[in-house]
Amino acid sequence: MRQQLEGKTFYLRGGWLDNNLHFNDHGQLDGSSPKASYTLSLVQITRVHLDKHHLELEGIRYGLHFLGAAPFEDQAVDRVRLTSKKKPLRITIDREQVVIPKKKKPSKQDKQKKKQPPNPSASGPGGPAPAPPLTPAQIDGAVAAAPPAVTGLGDKATVSQAVANKALRDALDAVFASGIDQRMIATLPAYWQLYYKDVAAKTDFRPSDPDILRQSQVDKKARLVSIIDPQSNDYAQKNGVAGMSMYHVVVEPDGKAGEVAIGRPIGFGLDESAVDTIRKAKFDPAIKDGKAVPVVLDLVVEFRIYSKLTNTAAAKPAEPAAPVLPGPYSANQPKPAAQPQPQ
Repeated sequence: MRQQLEGKTFYLRGGWLDNNLHFNDHGQLDGSSPKASYTLSLVQITRVHLDKHHLELEGIRYGLHFLGAAPFEDQAVDRVRLTSKKKPLRITIDREQVVIPKKKKPSKQDKQKKKQPPNPSASGPGGPAPAPPLTPAQIDGAVAAAPPAVTGLGDKATVSQAVANKALRDALDAVFASGIDQRMIATLPAYWQLYYKDVAAKTDFRPSDPDILRQSQVDKKARLVSIIDPQSNDYAQKNGVAGMSMYHVVVEPDGKAGEVAIGRPIGFGLDESAVDTIRKAKFDPAIKDGKAVPVVLDLVVEFRIYSKLTNTAAAKPAEPAAPVLPGPYSANQPKPAAQPQPQ
């Protein structure tokens, strides 16, 4: 276990946020915990303790801060420590216990049978053939079929150490992912799935519907008409995570956001906030040949650090300068000042 876990980094598959987590022998969370983005769920294991009842782990939780790379570019990501040395992440996983069944004492009838001479007609020339030994699976089946009172542990017991070891490995695989594998991607929101699909293909976003147009193909472009100001979170504020992220939005003919994909993530759970805000936004749809048509709009969103964390409106900072990113429309970009006309 130490060779496999200690010093290694993993993702918590469930995105559990509590610093004390307990899982049963199947890798299922025992109790409750708030969940968050996988970008707040990277864990480095620092200590491993194994006994016959539990696997106990201590570790450090990290947040992922993406540095503005598009899917077709090399990914640049900072790991930012979230847990302190005084309050590390603690994870406990129950183990299946190996129980050696007690030998049944022979009854009087069994003793009498042993004393009786063997029946030659019931055996071959070499005597009776020995019964084949039971396999571990057959033994486990017998234990599982027995009443819980036999072991006192129900389905948490086995008579095979190999079976118990495999159950622990399966539980670990249910709790942790060593990387962003396909099984983990399948559990992420659709906008992250689209992002990692583009990362794998090293390409830019293409809508699921090939008939959706680009802004350059319409007579009148779609535009944002409501204010987008997604909320930051305590993790980002405490660790100084701010900046701009970019999203691809399919603006439907009714002026609402359809499919959304991450173009340049920021991480730290902020992309989830941005997408949630974008879905509530209002747009003027694109027009082609006099009809409203769906188009892809690239939208830049800015996250800021507040000087004082408060719930009052007075905590909002001054308006930032216009984003420098080329191309996409910015949700927070101020309008340029009107230029004087020559006389």
